[in-house]
Amino acid sequence: MSFRKVNIVILVLAVALFLLVLQHNFLGLSSLLRNEVSDSEIVGLQPIDFVPNSPRHAVDWRQEEIPVVIAASEDRLGGAIAAINSIQHNTRSNVIFYIVTLNNTADHLRSWLNSDPLKSIRYKIVNFDTKLLEGKVKEDPDQGESMKPLTFARFYLPILVPSAKKAIYMDDDVIVQGDILALFNTPLKPGHAAAFSEDCDSTSTKVVIRGAGNQYNYIGYLDYKKERIRKLSMKASTCSFNPGVFVANLTEWKRQNITNQLEKWMKLNVEEGLYSRTLAGSVTTPPLLIVFYQQHSTIDPMWNVRHLGSSAGKRYSPQFVKAAKLLHWNGHFKPWGRTASYMDVWEKWYIPDPTGKFSLIRRHTEISNIK
Repeated sequence: MSFRKVNIVILVLAVALFLLVLQHNFLGLSSLLRNEVSDSEIVGLQPIDFVPNSPRHAVDWRQEEIPVVIAASEDRLGGAIAAINSIQHNTRSNVIFYIVTLNNTADHLRSWLNSDPLKSIRYKIVNFDTKLLEGKVKEDPDQGESMKPLTFARFYLPILVPSAKKAIYMDDDVIVQGDILALFNTPLKPGHAAAFSEDCDSTSTKVVIRGAGNQYNYIGYLDYKKERIRKLSMKASTCSFNPGVFVANLTEWKRQNITNQLEKWMKLNVEEGLYSRTLAGSVTTPPLLIVFYQQHSTIDPMWNVRHLGSSAGKRYSPQFVKAAKLLHWNGHFKPWGRTASYMDVWEKWYIPDPTGKFSLIRRHTEISNIK
């Protein structure tokens, strides 16, 4: 009897050991899939979700992976969805989306991405910890961007996409009509960490902000009355650039410590108020203008046809809008709102929210009443 008991004990121990090994392997695989972005030194940026190898339409897997970073806030989630959908449907490239959001938006975003029209998209959802911005941003009701932490996600690209050598960042108020591969292949000059579209380019008309002057040079964004700005010896008439769409060389970004440089100017602005207040509160553009002064490459202007949101009127011809590679509704009039230009172009790529939390604001009722 004692010999049989010993055998039973040995068998039980063997089974337990096998189960422990199995559990360890399973957890290791799960960790690998869920924590691909977790080699960040900044604790605040952590992966929430990862779709590893979803089946996709006619994708050339031999091509290099194209990381596209886009921020997705709760009140603008429909914009991010439309942007992602437009990119996906206009390329055969191996694209993976790094969608940066806040914890309270992750479940909503995930359920939207699981809807049938979007199931083929490869993505990671990354949580942005607002503690990263402590001491770097001063909340100011007159500067709307300071109240929106996700607008600063573009400053942390090497942390969001740690294994990539190159990445694309774009705002959520865009629609892509060209093949994203062409933008990704933008050549960057040696020593340049990013390529932007300049505000003086031929496709974007110079915009006049009421009571503020022209929004196309450095003096529109920086306070040249401040000694620290003057000491930089940057020409006030230098053409500014739009940071809503850009291509980044992440190897060069890391080498030059771009993120640290940007954070330095954020902190100095909190202490000294270095940004111009005449353009209704851009707090993300000024530090980028300083750090990349005469040290950036340019993207094809057709890859950032902007100012579609600066007024409700149509500033471009239908032919030009159709030819644009990327349309950008920067400004107050967003295409998911009540009044915006070219809403029909944007709405083509919008996928309704299956949860019903996000809905378009339209004037159909008002128009029917006028008739």
